[in-house]
Amino acid sequence: VQLVESGGGLVQAGGSLKLSCVASGRTASSAVMGWFRQAPGKEREFLAAIMGSSRTMYADSVKGRFTISRGNDRNMVYLQMKNLKPEDTALYYCAANSQGTLRMAAALYDYWGQGTQVSVSS
Repeated sequence: VQLVESGGGLVQAGGSLKLSCVASGRTASSAVMGWFRQAPGKEREFLAAIMGSSRTMYADSVKGRFTISRGNDRNMVYLQMKNLKPEDTALYYCAANSQGTLRMAAALYDYWGQGTQVSVSS
């Protein structure tokens, strides 16, 4: 599975961004897809995951502000982010869990994109 993220950028606090991830490969459409982020000096942090088209899981830190969704062909995954805060500044990664389990642990995701930078100014 190959993953390519896009949609990052610089936004003011309170603003919104929508990240996209295109997945290609034989098992892309059946994988559980997740979004993670990593800020400088911090560990990679789980944000959200989606199984199929509608079963989702969120980290408490982003619940109510971030929404994960999947395109009709299941090869596109999105992360809609609203009410962004300076502490949301990080490199955001799309990841795929080919085992198909809805989990938070980064170690369970076996494919990763290169990341897209999100910067939130105060």
